[in-house]
Amino acid sequence: MVKLIHTLADHGDDVNCCAFSFSLLATCSLDKTVRLYSLSDFTELPHSPLKFHTYAVHCCCFSPSGHILASCSTDGTTVLWNTENGQTLAVMEQPSGSPVRVCQFSPDSTCLASGAADGTVVLWNAQSYKLYRCGSVKDGSLVACAFSPNGSFFVTGSSCGDLTVWDDKMRCLHSEKAHDLGITCCDFSSQPVSDGEQGLQFFRLASCGQDCQVKIWVVSFTRIFGFELKYKSMLSGHCAPVLACAFSHDGQMLVSGSVDKSVIVYDTNTENILHTLTQHTRYVTTCAFAPHTLLLATGSMDKTVNIWQFDLETLCQARSTEDHLKQFTEDWSEEDVSTWLCAQGLKDLVGIFKMNNIDGKELLNLTKESLAADLQIVLTCWTHWDLICSGPSDVLSLSSMKMPTTESLGLRSKVLRKIEELRTRVKSLSSEIPDEFICPITRELMKDPVIASDGYSYEKEAMENWISTKKRTSPMTNLVLPSVVLTPNRTLKMAIDRWLELHQK
Repeated sequence: MVKLIHTLADHGDDVNCCAFSFSLLATCSLDKTVRLYSLSDFTELPHSPLKFHTYAVHCCCFSPSGHILASCSTDGTTVLWNTENGQTLAVMEQPSGSPVRVCQFSPDSTCLASGAADGTVVLWNAQSYKLYRCGSVKDGSLVACAFSPNGSFFVTGSSCGDLTVWDDKMRCLHSEKAHDLGITCCDFSSQPVSDGEQGLQFFRLASCGQDCQVKIWVVSFTRIFGFELKYKSMLSGHCAPVLACAFSHDGQMLVSGSVDKSVIVYDTNTENILHTLTQHTRYVTTCAFAPHTLLLATGSMDKTVNIWQFDLETLCQARSTEDHLKQFTEDWSEEDVSTWLCAQGLKDLVGIFKMNNIDGKELLNLTKESLAADLQIVLTCWTHWDLICSGPSDVLSLSSMKMPTTESLGLRSKVLRKIEELRTRVKSLSSEIPDEFICPITRELMKDPVIASDGYSYEKEAMENWISTKKRTSPMTNLVLPSVVLTPNRTLKMAIDRWLELHQK
């Protein structure tokens, strides 16, 4: 369902952060460098590593278009790089000179936020590279930062455990103690939580901390109704401080990395654990999902970055809301089939299914004839269950002695009906078009996907028409697009083509 496909081991010290664009992976380290890799084959770019910082590099992030990379360091600077040639575009010094722990671009690329060890947070103009606004928290270092998907506000997290919410004018909207021993990371899901009340949009926020917890919050903010942050739930699984968390691009999965050396992937709908990855040998310090591709990067104090690939079954798995459909039915074991039978109120059939070694593949192939002939489900209403459980020979002898009753025929009908429902649902899950393959404008499968300057992908023709008629606004955020340049998303097109190959056979 998820497999390790590559390990990068070029850094000479702890890996602090990793980040994806549509075609590149960036990593940064205590070794003072930033490295860039191509997603096509994970080879390092000719102009990598990027060297400027004189101390440890704590964080790196791409602009939504992927053309600019930001990195920040203990040396008190935030540096902007041209990702195409590695040239330095700007060096922005934190006004206080304090070590910069975190940096993050706004969704429309107009601003860059940088948070420092002295609690100061700066909004930089990402076009002029000049300081726009500055603020600070009362206590602790700023170690986490995330912009809301619509860009109207952003959240910072401190080493004292406070989540602080700021609007785009750097006004403090809210501050709340979220983690007792300090926050380490936070991230917004790009997909709003649906809610029809007053037309409000609600966003899901994840935070993690030194208290070993991952927490989910629901955040809303409008100029009319104001701001509200509500605690929703806590995700279990880690037994040590959690250092990183990140949502997948479609918001269906959340990943976290911990001092316990593990990486946990959650289904955000059910909040169940989908996968636990344990290949790192030291603390997991960072994790990131790629946009529009089925890749996850995890970095560690073991100096490596692991690249993981999810298959399409995992996407369906994350979209499922029922435990018995956590994996494709054809891959079910005999125990999984037993669990399913119990869930359908067919507990009395567990013994006979086990006796005939019925796994997921066999279950989907059962017919009316095989139920009657092979499994003997035309018997009486199982009043002689003790005989059936004693062995196949007893089943055969019992079937020769008893005639079917109305109740037994009803049982067979129920089994057939439940299996047919299962076949239908599995077919629906396996053929469902992943959300990231659908154009936000046309709501159809993309044939020629392009990346706009808002960081989202669209069908080329639809986006060109949108730009020409909608005055250069983003279909996803309603903000003005900083550029009308559309870049072909070759990685996404390859993923769509692969999906089509699998589902058009």
